Amino acid sequence: MKKLFIGIDISKDKFDYCILSDDHRILLKGIESNSKKGISSFCKLINKYSDLTPWICMEHTGHYGYLLCHEFSNKALTYSMLSPLDLKKSMGLVRGKSDTVDAYRIASYALTHQHKLKPSVFPEEALRKLKVTITAREGLKKESVKLQNTIKAFKIVAKTTDIASVSKVLTKQLEHVKKGIKELEIQMKEIIQLSESLKNTYKKITGIYGVALITASSVIVETENFTKITNPRKFACHGGIAPFPYSSGSSVNGRSRTSIFCKRSLKGLL
Repeated sequence: MKKLFIGIDISKDKFDYCILSDDHRILLKGIESNSKKGISSFCKLINKYSDLTPWICMEHTGHYGYLLCHEFSNKALTYSMLSPLDLKKSMGLVRGKSDTVDAYRIASYALTHQHKLKPSVFPEEALRKLKVTITAREGLKKESVKLQNTIKAFKIVAKTTDIASVSKVLTKQLEHVKKGIKELEIQMKEIIQLSESLKNTYKKITGIYGVALITASSVIVETENFTKITNPRKFACHGGIAPFPYSSGSSVNGRSRTSIFCKRSLKGLL
């Protein structure tokens, strides 16, 4: 059966779509709201092409695509979440940018690279909760470092200026942030313990010396409980711990080094 390649460019309130046939003809393009009603309307448009098998492709944009993935999974529609870097590198030299054009480019990428496409699977609820909790903790951790640096800087100012009231406010804020970090870490443990699959994986990972809650949880989320990444070499590459050679001919012979194209937060933990 012939396929229907659909590119979707997601934003907070809406998404642009472009539908291509397998001979690269634009069949339809438009805009829908990023809501259950808008997604339902979009799915009805797809159903009109009953003689074609739809394959939806979207750029991985974090939380904005959650509802789309959820609804497509419920409707048993095949979709793929694409790496923004892969898309950017594949487009070559481009001029201008708009959501409509981006939707076409995503659909065109899907058609050209259909042999590489792999269907995405919407993660289980426990995994989604864990991911959001880790993201929230990372945000508070950054805020904690920022406040600590500010307090240290103000201690120097305090030698010549009375800023006790300011320091008191910042110290209270820091204590509140640290309390929030601890609460989120407790929630992370609870989420893992309530899911049998996450619990088993967590037990295996923390069996490695030096690996505790934060590193183990991040590894589980990044690999989607080792369903998204199953190859250890690919995981080492994604985590930024695999060295690559740097040489060319006889004149360039640098030392091996890790690639900048990796998950930097995971690299820091590992």
